[in-house]
Amino acid sequence: MSNPTCPSSPPYYFVPDPSRHPVMAALGLFFVILGAGQWINGVEWGKYSFVAGMAIWLSVLFQWFSQAVSESESGQYGHKIDLSFRWSMSWFIFSEVMFFGAFFTALWWLRAHSVPDLGSLESALLWPDFKAAWPSAVAGATASPADIVEPFTSMTPFWLPTINTALLLTSGVTLTIAHHALVAGQREKTILFMWLTVLLGIIFLFVQGYEYYHAYHELNLKLTSGVYGSTFYMLTGFHGFHVFVGMLMLLFITLRLQKGHFTKERHFGFEGAAWYWHFVDVVWLGLYILVYWL
Repeated sequence: MSNPTCPSSPPYYFVPDPSRHPVMAALGLFFVILGAGQWINGVEWGKYSFVAGMAIWLSVLFQWFSQAVSESESGQYGHKIDLSFRWSMSWFIFSEVMFFGAFFTALWWLRAHSVPDLGSLESALLWPDFKAAWPSAVAGATASPADIVEPFTSMTPFWLPTINTALLLTSGVTLTIAHHALVAGQREKTILFMWLTVLLGIIFLFVQGYEYYHAYHELNLKLTSGVYGSTFYMLTGFHGFHVFVGMLMLLFITLRLQKGHFTKERHFGFEGAAWYWHFVDVVWLGLYILVYWL
């Protein structure tokens, strides 16, 4: 029988010791949600609860992930654990597909059903001057027959969104090159292209931040700009958050590569982050077409 503690022969299945991490993470999230709910309702202590909860949650995640990395590098994760990680990441990305699918469906429903229904004959008696047009580029054009939406200019694909599209597509190429280099045993090349991928992700976030500044101050496009403004910021904002999360994943994977972690045979941590990044790229392509072009 093989020795289950030997790094060269991991156990058939790894059973972790009892841990405080799940309950502490839940406690942190409790204070995050409690604080956020109170904060948006004007309660003074809400922001302090939110910040404290985030500090607890992030601290627990750092300790939890550090422990998992230590267990992996000590050879305690075998084939079954690798399978469980792959299934877990697959279901996580599937849940993200459903997440964005709901938002894309909301956008389609608004454009194909809600706005035309508001401009139908049945609604003409209530809002005789209403124009069911998309996007709502002027006050009262869509969902604002009382002129409560300030005039704004809708977004176009030129040039910031197109630049960001090129950045994300390029980052997908550099990440793929890094993966092939890792499989080929070329660690220095892998690290170089991983840093390029992380840098492209950071630039994307800065460009999107400038785009928001431009939209808010020069186009007068805000969350309060009717259904067009709310769906624009909802879709692009959540995607930007996912880019930030994916960039952090790739950053930590790169730092682990520099420490000598991962081999060409065992590197699912790398692959899982790559899966997520490619998913983020695909979502952006959908956004680029549906939000900026159509």
